[in-house]
Amino acid sequence: MRTVDCKIDITTSTEKIIQAFTDSEMLKGWWGVEKSFIELKPGGIYTLAWFVSENGIKYISTGVIKEYIPGKKLHVGNYMYLSTERPFLGPLNLIVEAAATANGSVLHLQQGPYPEGLGEHWDWYYEAVKDAWPKVLQTLKKYLETN
Repeated sequence: MRTVDCKIDITTSTEKIIQAFTDSEMLKGWWGVEKSFIELKPGGIYTLAWFVSENGIKYISTGVIKEYIPGKKLHVGNYMYLSTERPFLGPLNLIVEAAATANGSVLHLQQGPYPEGLGEHWDWYYEAVKDAWPKVLQTLKKYLETN
C-alpha cells in the first residue's frame, strides 16, 4: 500500500494550521474550496467541493472525522474522492497533525493508503496527490504566513 506523506515548517501557531483545514473561509483562501460542510467532532461529516455551478459539482472530497483535537490533529477517515471524470476512489485516511517548534509549527500531512494493482484510476489518483500535496502545502504556508 502506498501513502502520501508530507511535512512543512510554517511560521504560525498549531491552532491556525488545524483551523486552515476546518474553517470554510480559510479553506477558500488557500485551497480554493468553494463549498464545505464540516462537523468538528468525532463522527462528524467533512465535505469539500470545487468547481460548483448550476450544472453541479465537478470535484468532492468527503469523509467522516475520526479524531479532532483543536490545534493538534484532524483525522478524516472513510475519505472519498468523487469526480465527474473518474470512478469514486476511496476510502482513505487524511491525517493532519501540527506540532509547535521554536519558529512556529511543523505540519505533518498523510493521505492513504492507496491500493496497488487496482488499475489506472488508482495509479492516477496516487500520482496526482503525491505531486499536488507538496505544492498545495506551499500555498498553505504562504497563506498562513501572510494572513
